[in-house]
Parts: sequence; structure tokens; C-alpha cells
Amino acid sequence: MTSVTAKDGEHIEKLLRRFKKKVEAAGILKDARRREHYLKPSIRKKQKRAAAAKRRRRSASRNQEKRNG
Repeated sequence: MTSVTAKDGEHIEKLLRRFKKKVEAAGILKDARRREHYLKPSIRKKQKRAAAAKRRRRSASRNQEKRNG
């Protein structure tokens, strides 16, 4: 669990900013968003394959642009 302790005379805005940075560094929000909706394993695999294909197409396109200069 992420926690921050208030220092003497510290404003709540600064405390919240420190807390948000710690939460982001721990990856808590990213994990919560990923778990927000259940995906069947078959759909998750399909999405991973689609993302990989998109990366390959993008990479191939960039390599083609470099060759044509």
C-alpha cells in the first residue's frame, strides 16, 4: 500500500502531488485499469496478436521509408 506522511506545515496540494507520483511509480493505476473489465483469454490473445501485427506493419513502413530516403 502506498502512503505518504505529512511534513510540518506542508500544504495538502504538495502532499497529494507526492502521493500521485508514488502511486504512478508503483503502477497501481495502470494495474487497476487493466483489471477494470474482464477479458476472456481468447480475446486477450487476439488483441496481443493484433498489436504485434500493427507493430510489424509500422516497423516495415519505417524501414521502407528509410530505404527510399
